[in-house]
Amino acid sequence: MILYPAIDLKDGQCVRLLKGDMDKTTVFNDNPSAQARAFQDAGCEWIHLVDLNGAFAGQPVNGAAVEEILAEITVPAQLGGGIRDMNTIENWLSRGLARVILGTVAVENPSLVREAARAFPGQIAVGIDARKGRVATKGWAEETDVDVTDLARSFEDAGVAAIIYTDIDRDGAMQGPNVEATAALANAVNIPVIASGGVSSMDDLQALRDCGAPLNGVISGRALYDGRIELAAAVELLKG
Repeated sequence: MILYPAIDLKDGQCVRLLKGDMDKTTVFNDNPSAQARAFQDAGCEWIHLVDLNGAFAGQPVNGAAVEEILAEITVPAQLGGGIRDMNTIENWLSRGLARVILGTVAVENPSLVREAARAFPGQIAVGIDARKGRVATKGWAEETDVDVTDLARSFEDAGVAAIIYTDIDRDGAMQGPNVEATAALANAVNIPVIASGGVSSMDDLQALRDCGAPLNGVISGRALYDGRIELAAAVELLKG
């Protein structure tokens, strides 16, 4: 399994939100590119980026910060937030991103996901963010009646590289991931699943690693910043 350290970008800074609330922000680093380099130097093989402002605006906002990060690192990076048309997808991939994450459009315009996955094999992921098994969109601000598993299954034949599943109620709350729901999703679809939301300890990482589902990896943010998870040890644990 891969550890994906998270850099959530708000107003050009590296932050974490509590349960997706833009008004409950903790700034961890005002130099996101330096943070990305530190993650890389500690042994991380990927970097997970989120343009929080972009997710709410529906278009990229923290582009300058993302470009600075890409210039600083050599490991691959994936980005989500405000990516909702082919031009934006093409633009980001041409700038050196390894993968873009499509969230809101996966619900509102699934044909775009399929078109992008055909055009850019291996470079399109679907971000599924959920509260109580139902998908939320537009930076988690709007809730839908769409079932998580049904949405994921709808892309099984599309060539999507990964599904990033986030339990919003666990995100940033340091209460542990929703292991049961994550494992159930990973066992229900043939697309690699990346777990996100609530990972707060080495025990959480081990629980996901040993959950009995073929998880591709785990995203962690706050716990890495406040030292609850030691990065190098986490990388080794998941490799095991």
